[in-house]
Amino acid sequence: MSRISKKVILLSMVIILFSLTMQVAFAAEEDRLVKKVSILTRPKASSPDEFETVNLLVENMKKVGIEAEAKVVPWEQMADIVWYDRDAWDMTGWQMTARPERLDPDEFIYNLFHSSTAENGYNFIGYKNPEYDKVAERQRVTVDKEARQKLIYKAQEIIAEDSAYIFSVNPMVNIVFNNDVFVEDSVVEMAGLGIKNFWTYLNINPKGEQKDIILNSNDTVQSINPLYISGSVDSWITELVWDRLMRMGADGLPKPWAAKSVEWVNDTLVEVVLRDDLQWHDGQPVTVEDVKFSFEVPKTGEAPMYKPFVDPIENIKVVDEFTLQFKLDKPWAAFETASLAKINIIPKHIWEPIIEDLKGKPENAESYQEDLPVGSGPFKFSNWKFSQEVVLTANKDYFQPPKVEDWIVRFIPNMEATLGMIQNGEINFLATYLGDKQLLEQKVNNQDNLTMVSSIDLGFRFLAPNHRIKPFSDKAFRRAVAALNQREFVAALVWKGFAVPSKSVISPALTYWYNPNIEYPSGGVEEARRILSEAGYEWDSQGRLLYPEE
Repeated sequence: MSRISKKVILLSMVIILFSLTMQVAFAAEEDRLVKKVSILTRPKASSPDEFETVNLLVENMKKVGIEAEAKVVPWEQMADIVWYDRDAWDMTGWQMTARPERLDPDEFIYNLFHSSTAENGYNFIGYKNPEYDKVAERQRVTVDKEARQKLIYKAQEIIAEDSAYIFSVNPMVNIVFNNDVFVEDSVVEMAGLGIKNFWTYLNINPKGEQKDIILNSNDTVQSINPLYISGSVDSWITELVWDRLMRMGADGLPKPWAAKSVEWVNDTLVEVVLRDDLQWHDGQPVTVEDVKFSFEVPKTGEAPMYKPFVDPIENIKVVDEFTLQFKLDKPWAAFETASLAKINIIPKHIWEPIIEDLKGKPENAESYQEDLPVGSGPFKFSNWKFSQEVVLTANKDYFQPPKVEDWIVRFIPNMEATLGMIQNGEINFLATYLGDKQLLEQKVNNQDNLTMVSSIDLGFRFLAPNHRIKPFSDKAFRRAVAALNQREFVAALVWKGFAVPSKSVISPALTYWYNPNIEYPSGGVEEARRILSEAGYEWDSQGRLLYPEE
Protein backbone atom coordinates (compact mmCIF):
# COMPACT_ATOMS: atom_id res chain seq x y z
CA MET A 1 0.00 0.00 0.00
CA SER A 2 1.43 3.39 -0.97
CA ARG A 3 2.12 6.14 1.55
CA ILE A 4 -0.58 8.29 -0.17
CA SER A 5 -3.16 5.52 0.19
CA LYS A 6 -2.37 5.21 3.89
CA LYS A 7 -2.83 8.96 4.34
CA VAL A 8 -6.15 8.84 2.48
CA ILE A 9 -7.36 5.97 4.68
CA LEU A 10 -6.20 7.75 7.84
CA LEU A 11 -7.87 11.00 6.76
CA SER A 12 -11.08 9.13 5.98
CA MET A 13 -11.05 7.53 9.41
CA VAL A 14 -10.51 10.93 11.03
CA ILE A 15 -13.41 12.36 9.04
CA ILE A 16 -15.66 9.44 9.97
CA LEU A 17 -14.65 9.72 13.63
CA PHE A 18 -15.25 13.47 13.58
CA SER A 19 -18.61 12.93 11.90
CA LEU A 20 -19.61 10.34 14.51
CA THR A 21 -18.45 12.66 17.28
CA MET A 22 -20.48 15.52 15.83
CA GLN A 23 -23.53 13.28 15.48
CA VAL A 24 -23.22 12.23 19.11
CA ALA A 25 -22.74 15.85 20.16
CA PHE A 26 -25.68 16.93 18.02
CA ALA A 27 -27.85 14.15 19.48
CA ALA A 28 -26.81 15.20 22.98
CA GLU A 29 -27.75 18.81 22.20
CA GLU A 30 -31.10 17.71 20.80
CA ASP A 31 -31.77 15.81 24.02
CA ARG A 32 -31.07 18.98 25.98
CA LEU A 33 -33.18 21.21 23.76
CA VAL A 34 -35.97 22.93 25.70
CA LYS A 35 -39.20 21.74 24.16
CA LYS A 36 -41.71 23.99 22.43
CA VAL A 37 -43.96 25.69 24.96
CA SER A 38 -47.66 26.28 24.31
CA ILE A 39 -49.52 28.98 26.24
CA LEU A 40 -53.29 28.75 26.31
CA THR A 41 -55.26 31.96 25.86
CA ARG A 42 -58.85 32.90 25.24
CA PRO A 43 -59.64 34.52 21.86
CA LYS A 44 -58.79 38.18 21.34
CA ALA A 45 -62.44 39.16 20.92
CA SER A 46 -63.46 37.79 24.33
CA SER A 47 -60.32 38.59 26.35
CA PRO A 48 -58.06 41.01 24.47
CA ASP A 49 -55.89 41.75 27.51
CA GLU A 50 -55.07 38.06 28.03
CA PHE A 51 -54.51 37.46 24.32
CA GLU A 52 -52.17 40.43 23.96
CA THR A 53 -50.27 39.65 27.19
CA VAL A 54 -49.66 36.06 26.09
CA ASN A 55 -48.49 37.11 22.63
CA LEU A 56 -46.10 39.71 24.06
CA LEU A 57 -44.64 37.03 26.33
CA VAL A 58 -44.30 34.58 23.44
CA GLU A 59 -42.25 37.12 21.48
CA ASN A 60 -39.98 37.77 24.48
CA MET A 61 -39.52 34.03 25.05
CA LYS A 62 -38.35 33.64 21.46
CA LYS A 63 -35.71 36.33 22.09
CA VAL A 64 -34.02 34.09 24.65
CA GLY A 65 -34.19 30.98 22.49
CA ILE A 66 -37.40 29.45 23.83
CA GLU A 67 -39.67 28.15 21.09
CA ALA A 68 -43.14 29.24 22.17
CA GLU A 69 -46.63 29.66 20.77
CA ALA A 70 -49.95 31.18 21.83
CA LYS A 71 -52.68 28.57 21.53
CA VAL A 72 -56.14 30.13 21.29
CA VAL A 73 -58.95 28.11 22.85
CA PRO A 74 -62.48 29.06 23.95
CA TRP A 75 -63.00 29.50 27.68
CA GLU A 76 -65.06 26.33 28.02
CA GLN A 77 -62.29 24.19 26.51
CA MET A 78 -59.56 25.97 28.46
CA ALA A 79 -61.33 25.46 31.78
CA ASP A 80 -61.82 21.76 31.11
CA ILE A 81 -58.19 21.17 30.07
CA VAL A 82 -56.65 23.12 32.94
CA TRP A 83 -58.91 21.78 35.68
CA TYR A 84 -59.50 18.18 34.64
CA ASP A 85 -56.44 17.23 32.54
CA ARG A 86 -53.66 18.60 34.69
CA ASP A 87 -50.75 17.00 32.85
CA ALA A 88 -51.85 18.08 29.37
CA TRP A 89 -50.79 21.75 29.24
CA ASP A 90 -47.64 23.85 29.70
CA MET A 91 -48.91 27.28 30.72
CA THR A 92 -52.19 29.13 30.52
CA GLY A 93 -53.53 32.63 30.78
CA TRP A 94 -55.75 32.83 33.87
CA GLN A 95 -57.38 35.14 36.33
CA MET A 96 -58.42 35.06 39.95
CA THR A 97 -61.77 36.70 40.37
CA ALA A 98 -62.72 39.06 43.16
CA ARG A 99 -65.19 37.37 45.49
CA PRO A 100 -66.32 38.68 48.87
CA GLU A 101 -64.84 35.78 50.86
CA ARG A 102 -61.46 36.53 49.29
CA LEU A 103 -61.21 39.74 51.28
CA ASP A 104 -59.47 37.54 53.83
CA PRO A 105 -56.13 36.29 52.40
CA ASP A 106 -56.58 32.68 53.52
CA GLU A 107 -58.23 31.39 50.33
CA PHE A 108 -55.47 32.70 48.10
CA ILE A 109 -52.62 31.88 50.49
CA TYR A 110 -53.71 28.37 51.46
CA ASN A 111 -55.93 26.95 48.76
CA LEU A 112 -54.03 28.19 45.71
CA PHE A 113 -50.62 26.90 46.78
CA HIS A 114 -50.83 24.33 49.58
CA SER A 115 -49.69 20.92 48.32
CA SER A 116 -52.83 19.22 49.64
CA THR A 117 -54.94 20.96 46.98
CA ALA A 118 -52.67 20.07 44.03
CA GLU A 119 -54.32 16.86 42.89
CA ASN A 120 -57.84 18.13 42.22
CA GLY A 121 -58.24 21.41 44.09
CA TYR A 122 -57.41 25.08 43.53
CA ASN A 123 -53.66 24.38 43.28
CA PHE A 124 -54.09 23.39 39.64
CA ILE A 125 -50.48 24.35 38.81
CA GLY A 126 -49.15 21.58 41.07
CA TYR A 127 -46.96 23.84 43.22
CA LYS A 128 -45.28 21.99 46.11
CA ASN A 129 -42.98 23.56 48.67
CA PRO A 130 -42.81 22.11 52.22
CA GLU A 131 -41.56 25.43 53.65
CA TYR A 132 -44.50 27.23 52.10
CA ASP A 133 -46.97 24.61 53.40
CA LYS A 134 -45.81 25.29 56.97
CA VAL A 135 -46.30 29.04 56.61
CA ALA A 136 -49.72 28.63 55.00
CA GLU A 137 -50.80 26.27 57.76
CA ARG A 138 -49.49 28.53 60.56
CA GLN A 139 -51.31 31.64 59.32
CA ARG A 140 -54.58 29.68 59.51
CA VAL A 141 -54.22 28.97 63.23
CA THR A 142 -52.67 32.31 64.22
CA VAL A 143 -55.41 34.38 65.81
CA ASP A 144 -53.19 37.37 66.68
CA LYS A 145 -53.65 39.73 63.72
CA GLU A 146 -50.14 41.23 63.70
CA ALA A 147 -48.47 37.82 63.96
CA ARG A 148 -50.70 36.55 61.15
CA GLN A 149 -49.79 39.56 59.00
CA LYS A 150 -46.08 38.60 59.24
CA LEU A 151 -46.90 35.09 58.08
CA ILE A 152 -48.99 36.40 55.17
CA TYR A 153 -46.06 38.65 54.22
CA LYS A 154 -43.70 35.64 54.35
CA ALA A 155 -46.02 33.53 52.19
CA GLN A 156 -46.06 36.26 49.53
CA GLU A 157 -42.25 36.39 49.58
CA ILE A 158 -41.93 32.63 49.02
CA ILE A 159 -44.44 32.66 46.15
CA ALA A 160 -42.50 35.51 44.52
CA GLU A 161 -39.11 33.82 45.05
CA ASP A 162 -40.41 30.59 43.50
CA SER A 163 -42.27 32.45 40.73
CA ALA A 164 -45.14 30.07 41.39
CA TYR A 165 -47.30 32.29 39.19
CA ILE A 166 -46.19 34.59 36.38
CA PHE A 167 -47.97 37.69 37.65
CA SER A 168 -49.31 40.35 35.32
CA VAL A 169 -51.66 43.03 36.69
CA ASN A 170 -54.36 43.95 39.14
CA PRO A 171 -56.91 45.59 36.84
CA MET A 172 -58.97 48.60 37.68
CA VAL A 173 -62.56 47.50 38.12
CA ASN A 174 -64.43 49.73 35.66
CA ILE A 175 -68.15 49.14 35.99
CA VAL A 176 -70.74 51.18 34.12
CA PHE A 177 -74.47 51.41 34.77
CA ASN A 178 -77.36 53.33 33.26
CA ASN A 179 -78.37 56.09 35.66
CA ASP A 180 -81.64 56.63 33.75
CA VAL A 181 -82.63 53.11 34.82
CA PHE A 182 -81.22 52.96 38.36
CA VAL A 183 -80.94 55.37 41.28
CA GLU A 184 -77.25 56.28 41.43
CA ASP A 185 -76.76 56.07 45.18
CA SER A 186 -78.44 52.65 45.37
CA VAL A 187 -75.32 50.89 44.07
CA VAL A 188 -72.92 49.69 46.77
CA GLU A 189 -69.13 49.79 46.47
CA MET A 190 -66.90 47.19 48.15
CA ALA A 191 -63.12 47.35 48.49
CA GLY A 192 -61.52 45.30 45.74
CA LEU A 193 -64.88 44.42 44.14
CA GLY A 194 -66.24 47.76 43.01
CA ILE A 195 -70.02 47.94 42.55
CA LYS A 196 -70.34 44.46 41.01
CA ASN A 197 -71.32 42.66 44.19
CA PHE A 198 -74.08 40.98 46.17
CA TRP A 199 -75.14 44.19 47.96
CA THR A 200 -75.61 46.09 44.71
CA TYR A 201 -77.74 43.29 43.25
CA LEU A 202 -79.84 43.26 46.42
CA ASN A 203 -80.24 47.04 46.77
CA ILE A 204 -80.03 48.57 43.29
CA ASN A 205 -83.25 50.52 42.87
CA PRO A 206 -85.03 50.90 39.50
CA LYS A 207 -86.31 54.41 38.70
CA GLY A 208 -89.11 53.57 36.29
CA GLU A 209 -90.67 50.87 34.14
CA GLN A 210 -87.44 48.96 33.51
CA LYS A 211 -87.30 46.66 36.54
CA ASP A 212 -84.61 44.20 35.44
CA ILE A 213 -80.86 44.45 35.90
CA ILE A 214 -79.25 43.21 32.67
CA LEU A 215 -75.54 42.47 32.86
CA ASN A 216 -72.93 41.14 30.46
CA SER A 217 -70.13 38.60 30.69
CA ASN A 218 -67.42 37.69 28.18
CA ASP A 219 -67.33 34.11 29.51
CA THR A 220 -70.19 31.63 29.45
CA VAL A 221 -71.44 29.63 32.41
CA GLN A 222 -70.10 26.09 32.62
CA SER A 223 -72.37 24.94 35.40
CA ILE A 224 -74.87 26.21 37.94
CA ASN A 225 -73.86 24.04 40.84
CA PRO A 226 -73.53 25.06 44.52
CA LEU A 227 -70.63 22.62 44.93
CA TYR A 228 -68.53 23.77 41.97
CA ILE A 229 -67.45 27.06 40.41
CA SER A 230 -65.64 27.02 37.06
CA GLY A 231 -65.37 30.77 36.56
CA SER A 232 -66.40 34.25 37.57
CA VAL A 233 -69.98 34.22 36.27
CA ASP A 234 -70.73 30.93 37.99
CA SER A 235 -69.75 32.58 41.27
CA TRP A 236 -72.06 35.55 40.64
CA ILE A 237 -74.97 33.16 40.19
CA THR A 238 -74.28 30.79 43.09
CA GLU A 239 -73.92 33.78 45.41
CA LEU A 240 -77.46 34.87 44.57
CA VAL A 241 -79.28 31.53 44.33
CA TRP A 242 -77.80 29.83 47.41
CA ASP A 243 -77.53 31.26 50.91
CA ARG A 244 -74.53 31.30 53.21
CA LEU A 245 -74.45 31.45 56.99
CA MET A 246 -72.44 34.67 56.77
CA ARG A 247 -71.85 37.25 54.04
CA MET A 248 -68.93 39.57 53.56
CA GLY A 249 -70.31 43.04 54.24
CA ALA A 250 -69.61 46.12 52.15
CA ASP A 251 -66.98 46.99 54.76
CA GLY A 252 -65.11 43.77 53.98
CA LEU A 253 -65.97 42.08 57.28
CA PRO A 254 -68.09 38.93 57.71
CA LYS A 255 -71.59 39.42 59.11
CA PRO A 256 -74.32 36.89 60.01
CA TRP A 257 -76.74 36.34 57.14
CA ALA A 258 -78.62 33.04 56.94
CA ALA A 259 -77.38 32.76 60.51
CA LYS A 260 -79.20 34.90 63.05
CA SER A 261 -76.05 34.94 65.15
CA VAL A 262 -72.49 33.54 65.18
CA GLU A 263 -70.78 33.30 68.58
CA TRP A 264 -67.29 32.03 69.44
CA VAL A 265 -67.57 29.91 72.59
CA ASN A 266 -63.79 29.51 72.59
CA ASP A 267 -60.94 29.40 70.02
CA THR A 268 -62.20 26.16 68.47
CA LEU A 269 -65.95 26.13 69.16
CA VAL A 270 -68.45 28.30 67.25
CA GLU A 271 -72.18 28.36 67.90
CA VAL A 272 -74.47 29.31 65.03
CA VAL A 273 -78.17 30.12 65.35
CA LEU A 274 -80.05 29.80 62.06
CA ARG A 275 -82.75 32.26 61.00
CA ASP A 276 -86.26 30.85 61.40
CA ASP A 277 -87.72 32.39 58.23
CA LEU A 278 -85.66 30.72 55.48
CA GLN A 279 -87.30 28.62 52.77
CA TRP A 280 -86.00 26.65 49.84
CA HIS A 281 -87.25 27.84 46.49
CA ASP A 282 -89.42 24.70 46.33
CA GLY A 283 -91.27 25.82 49.48
CA GLN A 284 -89.67 23.55 52.07
CA PRO A 285 -88.09 25.12 55.20
CA VAL A 286 -84.31 25.41 55.57
CA THR A 287 -83.23 23.36 58.58
CA VAL A 288 -80.13 22.85 60.70
CA GLU A 289 -79.86 19.40 59.11
CA ASP A 290 -79.54 21.09 55.72
CA VAL A 291 -76.74 23.25 57.08
CA LYS A 292 -74.91 20.30 58.66
CA PHE A 293 -75.23 18.31 55.41
CA SER A 294 -73.90 21.26 53.35
CA PHE A 295 -70.66 21.38 55.32
CA GLU A 296 -70.24 17.60 55.51
CA VAL A 297 -70.55 16.83 51.77
CA PRO A 298 -67.29 18.58 50.77
CA LYS A 299 -65.48 16.89 53.66
CA THR A 300 -66.25 13.47 52.11
CA GLY A 301 -64.37 14.43 48.95
CA GLU A 302 -67.50 14.57 46.80
CA ALA A 303 -66.88 18.29 46.21
CA PRO A 304 -63.07 18.62 46.18
CA MET A 305 -63.11 22.31 45.25
CA TYR A 306 -64.75 23.12 48.58
CA LYS A 307 -62.95 20.52 50.71
CA PRO A 308 -60.21 22.92 51.98
CA PHE A 309 -62.91 25.20 53.39
CA VAL A 310 -64.33 22.48 55.64
CA ASP A 311 -61.28 20.33 56.44
CA PRO A 312 -60.51 22.15 59.74
CA ILE A 313 -64.02 21.32 61.02
CA GLU A 314 -63.73 18.36 63.40
CA ASN A 315 -67.46 17.86 63.79
CA ILE A 316 -70.82 19.62 63.64
CA LYS A 317 -73.36 19.10 66.40
CA VAL A 318 -77.06 19.91 66.12
CA VAL A 319 -78.04 21.47 69.45
CA ASP A 320 -81.71 22.23 68.79
CA GLU A 321 -84.13 23.18 66.00
CA PHE A 322 -82.15 26.27 65.01
CA THR A 323 -78.73 25.89 66.68
CA LEU A 324 -75.51 24.16 65.59
CA GLN A 325 -72.04 24.02 67.04
CA PHE A 326 -68.96 23.83 64.80
CA LYS A 327 -65.99 22.20 66.53
CA LEU A 328 -62.66 23.01 64.85
CA ASP A 329 -59.66 20.70 65.18
CA LYS A 330 -57.52 23.78 65.88
CA PRO A 331 -57.96 27.57 65.85
CA TRP A 332 -58.69 28.92 62.37
CA ALA A 333 -58.33 32.68 61.97
CA ALA A 334 -60.30 32.84 58.72
CA PHE A 335 -63.14 30.46 59.64
CA GLU A 336 -65.93 33.03 59.38
CA THR A 337 -64.69 34.36 56.03
CA ALA A 338 -63.28 31.24 54.39
CA SER A 339 -65.93 28.76 55.53
CA LEU A 340 -69.12 30.25 56.98
CA ALA A 341 -69.18 32.96 54.30
CA LYS A 342 -68.00 30.56 51.57
CA ILE A 343 -70.00 27.32 51.76
CA ASN A 344 -73.32 27.37 49.92
CA ILE A 345 -76.18 25.90 51.95
CA ILE A 346 -77.84 23.16 49.90
CA PRO A 347 -81.14 21.28 50.39
CA LYS A 348 -80.50 17.85 51.89
CA HIS A 349 -83.77 16.46 50.48
CA ILE A 350 -82.48 17.14 46.95
CA TRP A 351 -78.75 16.51 47.23
CA GLU A 352 -78.60 13.51 49.56
CA PRO A 353 -79.99 11.10 46.91
CA ILE A 354 -77.66 12.63 44.31
CA ILE A 355 -74.59 12.15 46.50
CA GLU A 356 -75.66 8.59 47.34
CA ASP A 357 -76.08 7.75 43.65
CA LEU A 358 -72.61 9.13 42.82
CA LYS A 359 -70.83 6.89 45.33
CA GLY A 360 -68.58 4.40 43.57
CA LYS A 361 -68.73 6.30 40.28
CA PRO A 362 -65.78 8.16 38.71
CA GLU A 363 -67.81 11.39 38.70
CA ASN A 364 -68.38 13.49 41.78
CA ALA A 365 -70.86 16.21 42.75
CA GLU A 366 -68.91 18.82 40.80
CA SER A 367 -70.05 17.34 37.49
CA TYR A 368 -73.73 17.12 38.40
CA GLN A 369 -76.22 19.60 36.97
CA GLU A 370 -79.70 19.96 38.42
CA ASP A 371 -82.51 20.43 35.90
CA LEU A 372 -83.90 23.13 38.18
CA PRO A 373 -81.32 24.42 40.67
CA VAL A 374 -82.92 25.00 44.07
CA GLY A 375 -81.47 27.36 46.65
CA SER A 376 -82.83 29.63 49.35
CA GLY A 377 -81.17 32.92 48.34
CA PRO A 378 -82.57 36.28 47.23
CA PHE A 379 -82.91 35.14 43.60
CA LYS A 380 -84.51 32.00 42.16
CA PHE A 381 -83.24 30.17 39.10
CA SER A 382 -85.56 30.89 36.17
CA ASN A 383 -83.90 30.02 32.85
CA TRP A 384 -80.56 29.13 31.27
CA LYS A 385 -80.00 29.36 27.53
CA PHE A 386 -76.55 27.89 27.09
CA SER A 387 -74.05 30.36 25.60
CA GLN A 388 -76.76 33.03 25.57
CA GLU A 389 -78.06 34.05 28.99
CA VAL A 390 -79.06 33.08 32.52
CA VAL A 391 -82.17 34.57 34.11
CA LEU A 392 -82.75 34.72 37.86
CA THR A 393 -86.01 36.01 39.35
CA ALA A 394 -86.27 37.98 42.58
CA ASN A 395 -87.39 35.91 45.57
CA LYS A 396 -90.12 38.17 46.91
CA ASP A 397 -90.55 35.96 50.00
CA TYR A 398 -86.94 36.51 51.04
CA PHE A 399 -86.27 38.28 54.33
CA GLN A 400 -84.58 41.08 52.36
CA PRO A 401 -86.07 40.87 48.86
CA PRO A 402 -84.27 42.49 45.89
CA LYS A 403 -85.72 45.67 44.43
CA VAL A 404 -85.32 44.49 40.82
CA GLU A 405 -87.59 41.85 39.31
CA ASP A 406 -85.07 39.84 37.26
CA TRP A 407 -81.30 39.52 37.29
CA ILE A 408 -80.17 38.68 33.76
CA VAL A 409 -76.63 37.99 32.57
CA ARG A 410 -76.01 37.80 28.82
CA PHE A 411 -72.91 36.17 27.36
CA ILE A 412 -71.30 38.56 24.90
CA PRO A 413 -67.77 37.45 23.96
CA ASN A 414 -67.09 40.49 21.77
CA MET A 415 -66.04 43.45 23.90
CA GLU A 416 -66.75 46.03 21.19
CA ALA A 417 -70.34 44.82 21.00
CA THR A 418 -70.85 45.46 24.72
CA LEU A 419 -70.11 49.16 24.28
CA GLY A 420 -72.93 49.54 21.80
CA MET A 421 -75.26 47.54 24.02
CA ILE A 422 -74.71 49.67 27.14
CA GLN A 423 -75.18 52.78 25.01
CA ASN A 424 -78.42 51.67 23.35
CA GLY A 425 -79.90 50.07 26.48
CA GLU A 426 -79.71 46.38 25.52
CA ILE A 427 -77.81 45.96 28.78
CA ASN A 428 -77.98 48.44 31.66
CA PHE A 429 -75.08 47.23 33.82
CA LEU A 430 -71.69 46.76 32.12
CA ALA A 431 -70.25 44.19 34.53
CA THR A 432 -67.34 43.03 32.35
CA TYR A 433 -65.30 45.09 29.94
CA LEU A 434 -61.86 43.89 28.83
CA GLY A 435 -61.52 46.10 25.79
CA ASP A 436 -59.95 49.55 25.33
CA LYS A 437 -60.41 51.29 28.69
CA GLN A 438 -59.75 54.74 27.23
CA LEU A 439 -62.49 54.19 24.68
CA LEU A 440 -64.85 53.14 27.48
CA GLU A 441 -64.02 56.28 29.44
CA GLN A 442 -64.69 58.43 26.36
CA LYS A 443 -68.07 56.77 25.74
CA VAL A 444 -69.13 57.32 29.35
CA ASN A 445 -68.00 60.95 29.33
CA ASN A 446 -69.98 61.60 26.14
CA GLN A 447 -73.24 60.08 27.41
CA ASP A 448 -74.95 61.65 30.43
CA ASN A 449 -77.03 58.57 31.29
CA LEU A 450 -73.92 56.44 31.95
CA THR A 451 -71.99 56.38 35.23
CA MET A 452 -68.63 54.62 35.68
CA VAL A 453 -67.16 53.58 39.04
CA SER A 454 -63.46 52.56 39.10
CA SER A 455 -61.35 50.88 41.81
CA ILE A 456 -58.38 48.48 42.09
CA ASP A 457 -59.48 44.88 41.71
CA LEU A 458 -59.17 42.34 44.49
CA GLY A 459 -58.55 39.78 41.75
CA PHE A 460 -55.56 39.61 39.43
CA ARG A 461 -54.43 38.47 35.97
CA PHE A 462 -51.53 36.07 35.58
CA LEU A 463 -50.03 33.24 33.58
CA ALA A 464 -50.14 29.85 35.27
CA PRO A 465 -47.12 27.58 34.65
CA ASN A 466 -47.59 23.83 35.07
CA HIS A 467 -45.07 22.82 37.74
CA ARG A 468 -45.62 19.12 37.04
CA ILE A 469 -43.70 19.09 33.76
CA LYS A 470 -40.50 20.48 32.25
CA PRO A 471 -39.50 23.20 31.71
CA PHE A 472 -41.80 24.87 34.27
CA SER A 473 -40.87 22.35 36.96
CA ASP A 474 -37.60 24.33 37.22
CA LYS A 475 -37.72 27.44 39.41
CA ALA A 476 -34.96 29.19 37.42
CA PHE A 477 -36.91 28.75 34.19
CA ARG A 478 -40.06 30.17 35.81
CA ARG A 479 -38.12 33.13 37.19
CA ALA A 480 -36.73 33.84 33.73
CA VAL A 481 -40.22 33.76 32.21
CA ALA A 482 -41.45 36.05 35.00
CA ALA A 483 -38.71 38.53 34.07
CA LEU A 484 -39.80 38.33 30.42
CA ASN A 485 -43.41 39.19 31.31
CA GLN A 486 -42.84 42.92 31.63
CA ARG A 487 -45.70 43.86 33.93
CA GLU A 488 -45.24 47.63 33.79
CA PHE A 489 -45.34 47.47 29.99
CA VAL A 490 -48.48 45.29 30.08
CA ALA A 491 -50.22 47.68 32.49
CA ALA A 492 -49.35 50.70 30.37
CA LEU A 493 -49.75 49.28 26.85
CA VAL A 494 -52.29 46.48 27.09
CA TRP A 495 -54.40 47.97 29.88
CA LYS A 496 -53.87 51.61 28.85
CA GLY A 497 -53.05 52.53 32.44
CA PHE A 498 -56.28 51.02 33.83
CA ALA A 499 -54.32 48.48 35.87
CA VAL A 500 -51.37 48.30 38.25
CA PRO A 501 -48.48 45.82 37.89
CA SER A 502 -49.05 42.77 40.07
CA LYS A 503 -46.45 40.85 42.07
CA SER A 504 -48.57 39.06 44.63
CA VAL A 505 -51.75 37.04 45.11
CA ILE A 506 -52.82 39.75 47.57
CA SER A 507 -54.18 42.89 45.97
CA PRO A 508 -52.84 46.35 46.86
CA ALA A 509 -56.50 47.10 47.64
CA LEU A 510 -56.02 45.03 50.81
CA THR A 511 -53.56 47.44 52.37
CA TYR A 512 -53.16 45.55 55.65
CA TRP A 513 -52.29 42.17 54.10
CA TYR A 514 -50.40 43.30 50.97
CA ASN A 515 -46.60 43.05 51.23
CA PRO A 516 -45.21 46.09 49.36
CA ASN A 517 -41.57 44.95 49.68
CA ILE A 518 -41.74 41.78 47.58
CA GLU A 519 -38.82 41.26 45.19
CA TYR A 520 -40.24 39.76 42.02
CA PRO A 521 -38.26 39.03 38.81
CA SER A 522 -38.26 41.82 36.24
CA GLY A 523 -35.84 43.27 33.72
CA GLY A 524 -36.87 41.67 30.46
CA VAL A 525 -34.64 39.74 28.07
CA GLU A 526 -31.31 40.70 29.64
CA GLU A 527 -32.33 39.60 33.13
CA ALA A 528 -33.91 36.40 31.81
CA ARG A 529 -30.68 35.46 30.04
CA ARG A 530 -28.71 36.10 33.23
CA ILE A 531 -31.04 33.92 35.32
CA LEU A 532 -30.89 31.08 32.80
CA SER A 533 -27.13 31.28 32.35
CA GLU A 534 -26.50 31.21 36.12
CA ALA A 535 -28.74 28.14 36.39
CA GLY A 536 -26.60 26.30 33.80
CA TYR A 537 -28.76 26.73 30.71
CA GLU A 538 -26.88 27.15 27.44
CA TRP A 539 -27.63 28.03 23.83
CA ASP A 540 -26.80 26.01 20.72
CA SER A 541 -25.34 27.38 17.50
CA GLN A 542 -28.82 28.34 16.33
CA GLY A 543 -29.52 30.31 19.52
CA ARG A 544 -31.93 27.69 20.89
CA LEU A 545 -32.12 27.23 24.67
CA LEU A 546 -30.63 24.03 26.11
CA TYR A 547 -31.29 22.51 29.52
CA PRO A 548 -28.35 22.42 31.97
CA GLU A 549 -26.11 19.37 31.62
CA GLU A 550 -26.98 16.64 34.10
